Amino acid sequence: MKPLIKKLTETFSPSGYENAIREVIMDEIKDFADEIKIDALGNLIARKGSGGKKIMLAAHMDEIGIMVNHVDKNGFARFASLGGVFPQTLVGSRVRFMNGTPGVIGAHYLKRPIKLIWNKDMFIDIGATSPKNSPVQIGDVAAFDRPFVDLGDRIIGKSMDDRIGVAVLIETLRKLKDTPHEVYFVFTTQEEVGVRGAITSAYGVNPDIGIAIDVTGADDIPEMDTKTIFLGKGPTFKFKDAGSIGDPRLIKHFIKVAEKDKIPYQREVANMGGTDARAIQLTHAGVPVMTLSIPCRYVHSPSEMVDYKDVQNTVKLLVKLLEKNIEI
Repeated sequence: MKPLIKKLTETFSPSGYENAIREVIMDEIKDFADEIKIDALGNLIARKGSGGKKIMLAAHMDEIGIMVNHVDKNGFARFASLGGVFPQTLVGSRVRFMNGTPGVIGAHYLKRPIKLIWNKDMFIDIGATSPKNSPVQIGDVAAFDRPFVDLGDRIIGKSMDDRIGVAVLIETLRKLKDTPHEVYFVFTTQEEVGVRGAITSAYGVNPDIGIAIDVTGADDIPEMDTKTIFLGKGPTFKFKDAGSIGDPRLIKHFIKVAEKDKIPYQREVANMGGTDARAIQLTHAGVPVMTLSIPCRYVHSPSEMVDYKDVQNTVKLLVKLLEKNIEI
């Protein structure tokens, strides 16, 4: 899967501008789905199987990014965020605009090393000297510019959130030979700015069960008081986050499958964050949901790290789950 993950993470598609990544995904899944369609908000929906329960698997294909809101008299571009971009991760980061223009984010960090204020202190240097010779203008969008890095078991990319979930869905679709369910593999848009694609796609699919596949912050790093989520110890079953509570029956079924097939897993309770599960559970009269997460270090930074074994075990778990009936 590593060549696939490299291709996915190195594609530039911030929230609202998912055309490029959707084309990459489409090319990867076109020979494995029974039906593929794109809805009005740009969600890519692939169906496999018919009859039985409608199961919606959702992984968002957008990534965090930035949007120019001003080019000053000296040619420096000021910007707003697309999604949860943390200022402390940005200084010195390279970005690439959708039109191909590269740039580097600067700030007066020697003068104010701690308190970085978005519009006051930070800017993108694109080599311009005035608005007239600037290759970007108000409304232009960029994403982080970082290559995929393979460290063996550990892999790094600029948009593991949530291209690693996208890779999991693609590989699950490839490996799922038969299912008693009607499974919808949904690659959603605009998750980072309010789970918007999941709202519309879930309304269209109207599933019986919803499963969001996303990353979650690993806390197995130095100077963390509590270590509960580790790279390399398997995907996590999320009992709750700020957006949804996992259906106890669904989590119990996941645990049963994992333990029967000796697939490692972790239990997770999060006070912050949310996933597409929040949008799916509120569709029509309500949908039982849960989030299956891949542990990730340095979430929402230009360099996010996951463990390749966790990725493989997530695929294995989903295939085992979908091959048989789900009674909840």
